[in-house]
Amino acid sequence: VQLQASGGGLVRPGGSLTLSCDASGFTKDYDAIGWFRQAPGKEREGVSCLNNNDDSAYYADSVKGRFTISRDSAKTTVTLHMNSLKPEDTAVYYCATDRLQCGWFMRDPYEYDHWGQGTQVTVSS
Repeated sequence: VQLQASGGGLVRPGGSLTLSCDASGFTKDYDAIGWFRQAPGKEREGVSCLNNNDDSAYYADSVKGRFTISRDSAKTTVTLHMNSLKPEDTAVYYCATDRLQCGWFMRDPYEYDHWGQGTQVTVSS
C-alpha cells in the first residue's frame, strides 16, 4: 500500500474529524494529492485536492467552507480537517495521487490511479 488514509470514525452531526494521508511510501513523483469518498451504491466523489507545486487547494461544493486540506513541510502527510459534518458525508474516504494537477482530479477522481486503503467516516446521531 503506497498511500494510507486514517482518522475515520463515528461522529455526530455537527462534529469534526481529521483524516490523515501518509504518502511516505509513495516513491514516484506526483503532482497533487486528493481525497475522494465513496458511499455504498454511489459513484466516487472528489472531495478536496492539493497541488504540489503551489499548494493551491480545491474543494467540492458540497464541502466548501467545512473541510480544509493541508500538508506537512516534508510533503509526506496530507491532512483533511472536516468540520460541521453531515450525515451525507458518510462514506469511505481515500487519498489518491498521480502526475496530474488537481483540476483533473476534481473533474473526475477516477483520473488518479494511485490510492490505498480508505478510512470509514460515519456521521450519525
